[in-house]
Formats: sequence, C-alpha cells, structure tokens
Amino acid sequence: MQYELQGDSLPVVICHLDPGERMITERGSMAWMSPNMKMETTSNGGVGKALGRMFTGEALFQNIYTAQGGSGMIAFASSFPGSIRVFDLEPGRDIIVQKSAFLASEASVELSVHFRKKLGAGFFGGEGFIMQRLSGRGKAFIEMDGHMVEYNLGAGQSIVIDTGYLAAMDATCSMDIQTVPGVKNMLFGGEGIFNTVVTGPGRVILQTMPISNVATSLRGFMPSS
Repeated sequence: MQYELQGDSLPVVICHLDPGERMITERGSMAWMSPNMKMETTSNGGVGKALGRMFTGEALFQNIYTAQGGSGMIAFASSFPGSIRVFDLEPGRDIIVQKSAFLASEASVELSVHFRKKLGAGFFGGEGFIMQRLSGRGKAFIEMDGHMVEYNLGAGQSIVIDTGYLAAMDATCSMDIQTVPGVKNMLFGGEGIFNTVVTGPGRVILQTMPISNVATSLRGFMPSS
C-alpha cells in the first residue's frame, strides 16, 4: 500500500492499494474512492471488541474496504482542522492515541480500549480517561487537532500536560492524573482541576488545538435557549 498526504489545515490521506489489499475505518471518513473498492461493515472481532471501541468514542462497527479486480484508490479526510500522522506499527511497538483519533489503517492493525491505571482519578480527570491502543503490523493514520509537537522522553522523565492536549504516546510510556496544586489555583487559575502526567521512556505527541477547547470557546458565542 502506498499513500500520499495532501492539504494543510484540512488534510486528506490518499491510499493506493494493490489487488486484494484491505483498509479499515470506523468513522465514515471515506471521502472518495475508485469504483472497484468493495465496502463491508463488520464488528471485526465480535461484540466485546465492538463495545470496547464504543467506549473510546468510535462506532460499534468498522468498514473494511478491499481492492477487487485490480489496484484500488481510497481517500480518508480529517473531520477537524489539524494534522494526519502516519504510524508504522509492528509487534512490540504499540501506540496509545486519544479517543476518536483513529482515521484509517491497514486491515492488519488492531484497535482496543486503553484505560488509565488509576480509574478513580481518571473518572474525574475528564478527557483522556479512555484512550485507544493500536497494535499489530501495518500503517495507521491518526488525525490530531491542530499542529503536532513531539517529545522523546527518557526513562523516568515526565511532562505535565493540560487535559486534552495529549494526542498520542508510545505504549512504553505511563500516564497518570494529578490535581492542580492549591485551591486558589484550581478555582481561579482557569487551567482546570486536573493535569495529565506522562512518564517515559517513549515518544509523546501533543496537539495544539483540542476540539474540546474549541467547543468551550465557541459556547460563549452561542445564543442561549
């Protein structure tokens, strides 16, 4: 499978498939395709995996596209201004991504639910409590909100992230929730009550414009009912 990324703030990935090659998407993000691409909707792993995907913000079912009778072409467009990042997965190199970030992948990539280690803190930590784990072998396309900034953390090295800005990280990293110190800071600081702490080793990819922050900013301009 070959691919090309086009577009700036509203990108699209155009994939060129050999005969018989398959791709998966969960969000109806197919933008255009050649006539020989066959679509099949499936739970892809049974009820258990389908429900797990639902908890991460994805749909219960996946769409599998197969190039039939020759080479095929299919394009997947982002749903929000931002970036599309390509990950080359292989066994032992899983990645964790924000819920609803998955755009498409080769059929050999597997999606599963990923919980924070401390469930109690996660319930109050807001966005990011439930994330997605991508494993297997193949290319996966992830959409992120805004521009991407990447850090490589050493063993034991940490970074504190405002909730919602964590887009992806290597599965070798660990993460936890911590409260903002000081009651006055929590109530009047305007930065929320919780932060995410990611500890290495591994890559951490941050996004500069979380869609949740955009929604909060726009809410003040919406007419009240």
